[in-house]
Amino acid sequence: MTSPIAAVILAAGKGTRMKSDLHKVLHPIAGRPMLLHLIDSVAALDPARTIVVVGAGREQVEKAVHPHGAETVEQVEQLGTGHAVRQAEAPLAGCEGDVLILYGDVPLVSTATMRRMLERLHGPDAPAAVVLGFRPADPAAYGRVIADGQGHIIKMVEFKDATPDERAETLCNSGLMAVRAADLFALLAKVTNDNAAGEYYLPDIVMLAAAEGHPSAVIETLAYEVTGVNSRGELAALEAEWQQARRIRAMADGATLVAPETVFFSHDTRVGRDVVIEPNVVFGPGVEIADRVDIHAFSHLEGAIVMSGASVGPYARLRPGSVLEQGSKVGNFVEMKKAVLGPGAKASHLTYLGDAKVGAGANIGAGTITCNYDGFLKYGTEIGHGAFIGSNSALVAPVRIGDGAIVAAGSVVTKDVEANALGIARAKQDVKPGWARRFREIMSAKKADKAGK
Repeated sequence: MTSPIAAVILAAGKGTRMKSDLHKVLHPIAGRPMLLHLIDSVAALDPARTIVVVGAGREQVEKAVHPHGAETVEQVEQLGTGHAVRQAEAPLAGCEGDVLILYGDVPLVSTATMRRMLERLHGPDAPAAVVLGFRPADPAAYGRVIADGQGHIIKMVEFKDATPDERAETLCNSGLMAVRAADLFALLAKVTNDNAAGEYYLPDIVMLAAAEGHPSAVIETLAYEVTGVNSRGELAALEAEWQQARRIRAMADGATLVAPETVFFSHDTRVGRDVVIEPNVVFGPGVEIADRVDIHAFSHLEGAIVMSGASVGPYARLRPGSVLEQGSKVGNFVEMKKAVLGPGAKASHLTYLGDAKVGAGANIGAGTITCNYDGFLKYGTEIGHGAFIGSNSALVAPVRIGDGAIVAAGSVVTKDVEANALGIARAKQDVKPGWARRFREIMSAKKADKAGK
């Protein structure tokens, strides 16, 4: 397959059933907008052009896709799928390659399936078009594809126009196609809107080509790949399918998921071997987990790197920029942001580390916080190798705790503590013998006097 490739992605619909100010195709699955899932899969084919047909909410779509190298063309009036594809005719003028026609709200079609479509287009019988078909559990009102034993399309028919025998066919039309550019726009020019909806339908090109003695072909894929999203309910259902497939892959790759149905991955989560993930763990985008890591229950990780042998949680939150180096540990109710925990270092509970670098083997006591923000700017904290930070300490950045230093519990540290020194920053304790007993006697007498009046 050596022909140049262009992709035309239809994304002009309003998506009113989503009931959202956010464009339908920008609603996320696994932390990434649907449309960008599709563009990423197309990019693996190294297309010469990727053109997104936009309409309502075009500004949102353009902002999302332009950084990824996609172009946009506007469909001012929504007059059907055939009309939408024709909006790409001018940008693709002179294109001698193949065109993939995809839908922005059908986000999970794989690169491999796209490649199969293109390869079939260049089969020995040179079909006019290749239609991607599927067999859903409930064919419902999908258009049907009637094909012979070699996959040549005899007829494509909308459900409402199908006979009982045709409705009995389980092979359905996903709407996705591969067509040679030279054929596509010539056929689209012949499509009419002589139908109940008064629209120009893309699938009509299949029967137009057949009438000219140039039949098309169908190949099949799983229904999961061509599931479309038109409502929040459908979005949630497709998210659930994606997550289930990702959990299975994680376990096949050597991770243990104690309660798989409670673990949620992002589109780019990387998980190593012999990783144990306990229940109710959520991965946001940008997480890399190395081998032999334990992630305990109810932890949330985003934009974080966890190196081999480290331990996270339970109830930990790793925010973007967090790095746990080999053998380090964060425990329950610990939050990190733009912080590095060195090899073997520990923050076992009730701690906030923000804009901080913690050296190897350091111990961060319970209730410690790095005070990294003054209301205007952020500042860094450095904690040296082998340092010990006592419980309930506040390290007011910018500040450095040297190697081997100890900060006494309850300290508010505003100045650097040199290596191997003890830093104490708290008021001197004053003990008054008998004061508590005298206080209780006085107050009890006042209370009794008040009650007697």
